Amino acid sequence: MALTQLPPPVPSAGAQAGHEGILRRQSARESAARTYARSLPIVPVRARGMTIEGADGRRYLDCLSGAGTLALGHNHPVVLEAIRSVLDSGAPLHVLDLATPVKDDFTSELFATLPPGLAESARIQFCGPAGTDAVEAALKLVRTATGREGLLAFTGAYHGMTSGALAVSGGAPSVRVTRLPFPQDYRCPYATGGEAGERLAARWAESLLDDPGSGVPAPAGMIVEPVQGEGGVLPAPDGWLRRMREITAARGIPLIADEVQTGVGRTGAFWGVEHSGIVPDVMVLSKAIGGSLPLAVIVYRDELDVWRPGDHAGTFRGNQLAMAAGTATLRYVRENALAERAAALGERMLDRLRPLAADHACVAEVRGRGLMLGVEIVDPEAAVPGPAGPGAPGSVVPCASGAVASGASRAFGSAPTGSAPTGSALTVPSPPGAGPWAEPLPAAPALAAAVQQECLRRGLIVELGGRHASVVRLLPPLTITDEQAEAVLDRLADAIAAASRTGRRIPTPRTPKEAGAATPAGTPSTRAPHTA
Repeated sequence: MALTQLPPPVPSAGAQAGHEGILRRQSARESAARTYARSLPIVPVRARGMTIEGADGRRYLDCLSGAGTLALGHNHPVVLEAIRSVLDSGAPLHVLDLATPVKDDFTSELFATLPPGLAESARIQFCGPAGTDAVEAALKLVRTATGREGLLAFTGAYHGMTSGALAVSGGAPSVRVTRLPFPQDYRCPYATGGEAGERLAARWAESLLDDPGSGVPAPAGMIVEPVQGEGGVLPAPDGWLRRMREITAARGIPLIADEVQTGVGRTGAFWGVEHSGIVPDVMVLSKAIGGSLPLAVIVYRDELDVWRPGDHAGTFRGNQLAMAAGTATLRYVRENALAERAAALGERMLDRLRPLAADHACVAEVRGRGLMLGVEIVDPEAAVPGPAGPGAPGSVVPCASGAVASGASRAFGSAPTGSAPTGSALTVPSPPGAGPWAEPLPAAPALAAAVQQECLRRGLIVELGGRHASVVRLLPPLTITDEQAEAVLDRLADAIAAASRTGRRIPTPRTPKEAGAATPAGTPSTRAPHTA
């Protein structure tokens, strides 16, 4: 029987009551800062690979993977064996930053995977167990090494929730950070998209740095994600990222690559920066490097190693279980070429997802890299007026049946052809040489939240991201099978169709991390999902 055709389990009354009781107590006791628990009212009790079973007996395919932490999925045998070996050996579990055989193995395996230009002259700093602390360490490092204060970061970025990491994230109102536009197609800040948008974004960065009247003094560093995850699954264009490396290197500005979510094969290369071929000065690593357990480090060029003892420390920077689990994970990904598999399978999944933009007017764009995929949900009923009024060159008018919808299904710079559903948008061509531009439709976070809930009803766990929490994100483990991938795509397509038909509206969360606030924790699903 096919994976997608298994009948949904019927939870017993006792199991359902226990499930609901735990959710009620969580809602009553835990902080209002909780996030995923709000939109995913499940109580996991068992998990293996990509499958989670809840306390009520329902099973789910997990495309959240601990926000990208579970490179090998839940409870992979090599990870469990690595943890057991440390426990059975009698080795100390808490050692601060002392040297241990477990740490030595982890460091050696990690260095074997790093870009060669960095590994040959790298130092490693073990940080507190969260990625945000590693970001703090990276920012502190470049400020200490350069003697400068300012930082360059990008719109839409997400680097963590502690003070410094939040300051370089896209939504923080910090005046110590200069924000540069991150190139993208559908919502290009220059209304060009493609290579033209990349060139303009790079030129703007150069202008700010070289213009003595820009108000931007020489910065201590630039921090960038190879793929913006929380920002909406936006891969950094390879040519643009190479240009950022050239710009920073020429001006003595350390370049920090935040690989917390993109590392360990997620994007189809072991590290996200490898797609462009650049070698950053600092890499921030966490999530998957701990093999499901908390671990965070920075790796950087040795000439930046100007720390004094204790300049960045933490009690829990010697997590032996995480290092053992991380070593096993890094080695398994490397020896089994899981990065290459992620690249191939991710492209096949994108090919299956792209027709959604033609089939559903609410799908603006499908994008991603490797097994880091996103579907942007928009309001198909919104008409976006052009700058010079309806009918003027470059303006946007509501689509009647027979026009082309804006979005990923039409290449930028191409003329409108074909047909699209009523309610989408049509760009009136600009004068020759200007290139037509499809004005993006407004984000639809409420509809995206409805898609997420329809996915959950079908036994599929997905995350929301993007500037307006309107991008449905897929982060399956690298061990996902072809059959599971087909099930994920089928359930997602069915969920989008169902949400589009019902037009459900759920209160809009304020930020991607609050995307779960739409559904109160403790509210049970009204329809049993398919079995995973």
